[in-house]
Amino acid sequence: MTSTVPASLTRSAEGSALQAVFLDMDGTLVDTEGFWWDAEVEVFADLGHELDEAWRDVVVGGPMTRSAGYLIAATGADITLAELTVLLNDRFEDRIGRGVPLMPGAARLLAELAAHEVPTALVSASHRRIIDRVLASLGPQHFALSVAGDEVSRTKPHPDPYLLAARGLGAQPARCAVIEDTATGVAAAEAAGCRVVAVPSVAPIAPGNGRVVVRSLEEVDLGFLRTLITAMN
Repeated sequence: MTSTVPASLTRSAEGSALQAVFLDMDGTLVDTEGFWWDAEVEVFADLGHELDEAWRDVVVGGPMTRSAGYLIAATGADITLAELTVLLNDRFEDRIGRGVPLMPGAARLLAELAAHEVPTALVSASHRRIIDRVLASLGPQHFALSVAGDEVSRTKPHPDPYLLAARGLGAQPARCAVIEDTATGVAAAEAAGCRVVAVPSVAPIAPGNGRVVVRSLEEVDLGFLRTLITAMN
């Protein structure tokens, strides 16, 4: 877990039941889910294997170990999980080095949260080396802290990353709003006891108790997030 702004900005949003906002990275704030799939396709092509497009929904949003492990098993590729992880991270880092497109509404939402001094954390299953590269595009000043997938013993769909973020900001999970784009991330946030806004990117996500599904971040603002917490308390 890495803190990126002064501790003074980790205080709760005054006058609101909402204590903090946690945001996923790939597919939620930045349009990079396709980058991961392209990297996987290219790496496996180099290994002599063609990936089935149907596998894309299986590997999206998960930790590297799960996604890479699945693809090794599905293709029978002669490579270890550790070796494949390095290749995928290298290929993905090369792609984001050419520029990272933000999702519609992402810049506006981050600016609004910052303007109102709402404690905000970036919580991703991506490794620290990738998060730090993307933060340069997102603006590290927008986040009180960030949690990477290789910094917790159990990443998404386990609740550990979101529980760590809540502890880091001194917030109660039930008073934290999480924005996620995959079922894996939604499961992690809900297991942590947070309220969830799902913005599906690749695979659909069904509405559920304590969960709201929207089409775009353009439908989400601070008032919306505050209402989500208030309605559930």
